[in-house]
Amino acid sequence: MVSEGTLLGMGNPLLDISAVVDEDFLKKYDITSNNAILAEDKHKPMYQELAEKYNVEYIAGGATQNSIKVAQWMLQVPGATSYMGGIGKDKFGEEMKKNSKLAGVNVHYYEDETTPTGTCAVCIVGGERSLVANLAAANCYKSDHLKRPENWALVEKAKYIYIAGFFLTVSPDSIQLVAEHSAANNKIFSMNLSAPFICEFFRDVQEKALPYTDFVFGNETEARTFSKVHGWETDNVEEIAVKISQWPKASGTHKRITVITQGADPICVAEDGKVKKFPVKLLPKEKLVDTNGAGDAFVGGFLSQLVQEKPIEECVRAGCYAANVIIQRSGCTYPEKPDFH
Repeated sequence: MVSEGTLLGMGNPLLDISAVVDEDFLKKYDITSNNAILAEDKHKPMYQELAEKYNVEYIAGGATQNSIKVAQWMLQVPGATSYMGGIGKDKFGEEMKKNSKLAGVNVHYYEDETTPTGTCAVCIVGGERSLVANLAAANCYKSDHLKRPENWALVEKAKYIYIAGFFLTVSPDSIQLVAEHSAANNKIFSMNLSAPFICEFFRDVQEKALPYTDFVFGNETEARTFSKVHGWETDNVEEIAVKISQWPKASGTHKRITVITQGADPICVAEDGKVKKFPVKLLPKEKLVDTNGAGDAFVGGFLSQLVQEKPIEECVRAGCYAANVIIQRSGCTYPEKPDFH
């Protein structure tokens, strides 16, 4: 049995404002399909336009929070997971708290008095999603919150810790504290490449955290960007996965395993200099609702088995199952109970 607080996530909690839009909308705001970026000034009017002109859904999201919620759903053990990040003291923040508690996650949010809760525009065209995140209060998270005894207790209790790369833009010192604690206490620390812009513009902090990672997740686009940034001169996802897994390690207790998803193509898992490929269960086009949260759900499913010390094959199978469920629904949402066996 999985004990309480086994898995801890830290990240940027965002309220997803999700809508099906058209190509013109993407062009107008200069956003590309199947990408994730941080909002610039030119994107600010977009949130209002989405709410006014489109049929929007509000869903508590943010990459790490999605993964933690999916792991919690798969585990069905109340409080097996916990999560930290920054929200505002506002309506969206209250919505977020309610949503997470319903999901069974033990959340310890930092609540900022003056900044609104972060939002993420999820623009869906032909089932593919494009994300534009306005971090707002998520950007105000500080390691002071993490160091408070009641919050650091969550770190001490956890045996597995997962942080999406997006959090590198907010509080790299929090990541470092948790990474060093994991290495010193023989815990499993995992991160995600998360987006091409993280590999490009947050290279230094990403490289500082990488030696502490026992699992690195990502998709093929992020892997190729990582390779380009490091001058590896290869686009071959399998080669890149192996190279990431062989990156120097801060603690020698666990070997690093790299897990790269490739949409409908097989998943690459690199370990001990070798790659195993796992086919993805293909979904008929008519069943696809949207891909938002698919990668997060894969990680959540994977972690739900990892914390039970199941073999990698089982972790991948659970990841594929969770992603498959999520893409048949709007946003990162799921039915009441999983039927994963």
